[in-house]
Amino acid sequence: MKLSRKEKIVNQVVLALFALFALVPLLGVVLSSLTPSAENFGGFALPSRLVFSNYADAWARGNFSVYMLSSVIVALSVVALTILLSVTAGFAFARLRFVGSSVLFYLLLLGLMLPAEAFIIPLYFNLRGVNLTDTYWALILPQTTQSLAFSIFWMRNQFRTFPNEVIEAARLDGARDSQVLWRVLVPSTVAPIMTMALLVFMWTWNEFLLPLVMIVSDARRTAPLGLAFFQGQNTTDYSLLSAAGVLVALPIALLYFALQKKFISGMVGGISTR
Repeated sequence: MKLSRKEKIVNQVVLALFALFALVPLLGVVLSSLTPSAENFGGFALPSRLVFSNYADAWARGNFSVYMLSSVIVALSVVALTILLSVTAGFAFARLRFVGSSVLFYLLLLGLMLPAEAFIIPLYFNLRGVNLTDTYWALILPQTTQSLAFSIFWMRNQFRTFPNEVIEAARLDGARDSQVLWRVLVPSTVAPIMTMALLVFMWTWNEFLLPLVMIVSDARRTAPLGLAFFQGQNTTDYSLLSAAGVLVALPIALLYFALQKKFISGMVGGISTR
């Protein structure tokens, strides 16, 4: 349906208002992070001068080099495991016939409706029983499991929309199931896989409850958990708090801007058979 000029203008105005509504708080945090501590009282105001040293002070005083490294290790591990498991499981649910596949798939989807608060306590005692608490595995394994419900659902839908003619041609050429998956389907679904990976990375990076319960030692705290402890130690220094918040959010923002074309392509375009 073709939109009239008036409808296009209204759409642009509405989108601009929503963008402004989202960007103003972010701009306030960035300005606060560049404001001298003596002038910052927590309100939205333009700084008299820009103090970039707030970032260096927050980085050093908050021990964020350690926290960022922990978050990178956990997030990359979760993304790698999620991609491997969801691609293979999504292919099985989409293209292979086996007994109980529908029941297993819908049972798996229950994971989308189960909040972490519902199982965090029994999970803690289970992991403590096998000596995994206060380790990276206590974060990697549960967060991989949490991500699989959405990721398998996502990959199954991508593989089901793939043209049957291409798959049948590959099978006629003697390709086995594993070859069909890795040589035919996966190269054509790079954009959806990248979209899924970015979402899983974002969810894992922002996770707070699981590290709070599972991690005790300072060396294994993730960035959001470290930010919470840093906030408790600097409750009135709004400049340092804002700078620390920007530092923690920056990797996600940079990753999104670097992969935004793949992300949008995966969300809108789906598979590509070219």
